[in-house]
Amino acid sequence: MDNNITFVRPAYFIISGFIGIPNIRYYFVFLCFIYILAVVGNTLVMTVFTLDHTLRSPKYIAVFNLAFTDLSSSSALMPKVLDISLLNHYYISYNDCMTFMFFSFTLYVMQAFNLVVLSFDRVMAIMYPLHYQMRVSHKLILSLIAFFWLFAITLMLITVGLLTRLSFCKSVIIQSYYCDHGPMYRLGCNDVTPNRTIAVMAPILILGFPLLHLKLPQNIKKEFRLEFLQCPLLSDVKGFLKLKSIFRILHLKTQTLVLIKD
Repeated sequence: MDNNITFVRPAYFIISGFIGIPNIRYYFVFLCFIYILAVVGNTLVMTVFTLDHTLRSPKYIAVFNLAFTDLSSSSALMPKVLDISLLNHYYISYNDCMTFMFFSFTLYVMQAFNLVVLSFDRVMAIMYPLHYQMRVSHKLILSLIAFFWLFAITLMLITVGLLTRLSFCKSVIIQSYYCDHGPMYRLGCNDVTPNRTIAVMAPILILGFPLLHLKLPQNIKKEFRLEFLQCPLLSDVKGFLKLKSIFRILHLKTQTLVLIKD
């Protein structure tokens, strides 16, 4: 690549994903209705969790965060999509496009991570039913959620930040229905290797946490068996069965002695 290439930062991009699709407005009227239902439903869920003091367990904190991210992601994506499809506003400024991408990607990544937190809570509840309250605390769930938020924000800041170093001299037409990372970095004229690398690494990191989480129950099962064998209740049951066996043996011996005597 020539080092003397002129750095070009366009004033706007054109989102062309919906251009040329017949009767697309009818579909987006229905999509607008679905968006309203999502906003009302998630707002209702968060309101109930806020007002009802009995729903303050660690599990419901994760559910509240899931409803919040679902509401936020829908609100980050749908208004612009509806504006493009219904009002034919295909143009979006450079800064707005970068901001649009950051919030959309961050919130959608957090939805996946919220499911990891919820599945972790359920695994602990199944594997440690007697010690669930001690093992899964508010501090633990809040720490997991905070870590995932920090991870998602950092990853998306790097992803969007690498786009700002690109010179868009080929075209300003994004072949997608929103400011998508892949179609955007392919428009760059200078070296796109860092962008291609983060495009490959980001899905691996995002999907890696849930896939690693699937291995967690196997390790927990071993601890669960050990804890179950050491459970005081189980020891009492074992003792009772052992004592019952002793009495049965004594009873059989007594009957044998009686028969011999007779």
